[in-house]
Amino acid sequence: MNLPTSPAACAALPKRPRWGLWAALAAVLALLLLLAVGMGRDPRELPSVLIGKPWPAMALPQLSDPTPVGPAQWAGKPRVINLWASWCATCIEEHPALLALAAQLRAQGRGDQLVGLNYKDRPGDAQAWLARRGNPFHTSLVDADGRLGIELGVYGAPETFVIDARGVIVHKHIGALTPEVIRTRILPLLDAATPGGGS
Repeated sequence: MNLPTSPAACAALPKRPRWGLWAALAAVLALLLLLAVGMGRDPRELPSVLIGKPWPAMALPQLSDPTPVGPAQWAGKPRVINLWASWCATCIEEHPALLALAAQLRAQGRGDQLVGLNYKDRPGDAQAWLARRGNPFHTSLVDADGRLGIELGVYGAPETFVIDARGVIVHKHIGALTPEVIRTRILPLLDAATPGGGS
């Protein structure tokens, strides 16, 4: 096969569409757009498929009492449920913010709206951790084997959920709570989910 070697002969060849180049360029632009949109989001507020769905109908023992508690006992009042563990370093970081939230809710007569979910922990370690640092929770449920965590799609401790008075999940926060997150996200959702509004 003889290939053309002169510029005039090459110019006489039919032009091939450069769709491959355009497709690659479009893919790169789409990827850059996705990255730009993603960089504007707080990674701790990943969308959850559970938003708008009921809290799993699973009763668990309490850390201080083996009596199982679950969404059936919470009907009629929204809750903030904080997943924590004694082995979790980030839980230490968020603990002062939880203590402040607990004090605020107790002052409003709503202390029972803050619930702990002790995750994959030993009860003795969890109880000692709370005794040392202070216990912000009205109660802490024990998810020793992580079954409820699996139902909730937990990435790891800490994570925080807000459920409304019907037991429907309205928010999920991944990572440590801060005073700002509590003030701007958690409390407004808790108040909005409270029949008659918050105090």
